[in-house]
Amino acid sequence: MAVLSVSPGPRALRVFAGPRALQHLRAQGLRPHDVRVIPAAAGGPKGLILGPLDRWLFGHWLAGSTHTLHLLGASIGAWRMAAAAQPDADAALAQLSEDYIGQTYEHAPGQLPSAAVVSRVFGANLAARFAAGGPGPLEHPTRRLHVFTSRGKGLLHREGRWCTPAGYLAAYAANLVSRRAMGRWLERVVFADPRDALPFALHDYPAHQVALRPDNLATAIQASCSIPFWLEAVQDVPGGPPGAYWDGGITDYHLHLDYASMAEGLVLYPHFQRTLVPGWLDKSLRHRHRASPWLDNVIVLAPDPAWIARLPGGKLPDRGDFKRFASDEPERMRRWRQAVAAAQQLADEAALWAADPARDALPL
Repeated sequence: MAVLSVSPGPRALRVFAGPRALQHLRAQGLRPHDVRVIPAAAGGPKGLILGPLDRWLFGHWLAGSTHTLHLLGASIGAWRMAAAAQPDADAALAQLSEDYIGQTYEHAPGQLPSAAVVSRVFGANLAARFAAGGPGPLEHPTRRLHVFTSRGKGLLHREGRWCTPAGYLAAYAANLVSRRAMGRWLERVVFADPRDALPFALHDYPAHQVALRPDNLATAIQASCSIPFWLEAVQDVPGGPPGAYWDGGITDYHLHLDYASMAEGLVLYPHFQRTLVPGWLDKSLRHRHRASPWLDNVIVLAPDPAWIARLPGGKLPDRGDFKRFASDEPERMRRWRQAVAAAQQLADEAALWAADPARDALPL
């Protein structure tokens, strides 16, 4: 457990590693060149807590790397990794945090904004940040972005007032049987940087891979962030198979993938918790939260629960805060900014850990 404190109070950072990764840390330490994949989980506002850590990781520790680095993201994780692949990752990640915290939408007093309003405003913001034509994630010399989305099938092929709730009910029931059974209703579509293929197979769940291009970049990210019933589905993402696209976290909540099949290198995973939950509908299925052999070469950097308890409200920012502070958005923003400021401790401790990464890492 890497829990090096750089300020009074609880240690912020904990480090967990799969068997192969743990052996590597103890024998060789960790260099930027050892890291070949960085995943980024769905989880909405929880991902804000990783902002300072992301900025240290991509803006500083990995800044001089010359090897190919694959960035995988679902939902807010896709947005984070797209920012990390911008020419100035540090500035782009700082802007992401401000964009997310400062988002506001027209709504009646005491009510949440409609999905149509949220989708329209959010989509315009993404289009501005990832406009085609200028240097962006698909021009980065070493970083390769892969955006995970969930495409509806059957009742979920198109969004509708009645078919969407019925389709998700069917998907939930199928998922209780197995994750693969849920593929009858929702499949994984990965919009992937075509310059280099993912270094591991996606054989665990029904999936398509299509090319990520300048003309579908912002749309694919919006699709990956489109939480059902909170945002509208994105219809027919250019280049992908036709249908309604929703949040990539539905099929790949924490991107629990077969990383162990990689031919070389390690996976470094900044995460807001220790466990990697496969899909969003698996959150209540505790038996699917356990570490698997797929995580053999994975290192997870996560906040200590005792440190989280000192954040505003004693918790990470979460989507429920939009409801809690629907009538007091400045208070929500204040709390979230306070949490992000406190999370600088995660980045500071990660920098100390990187100098001696074998110390105190625990088995994942």
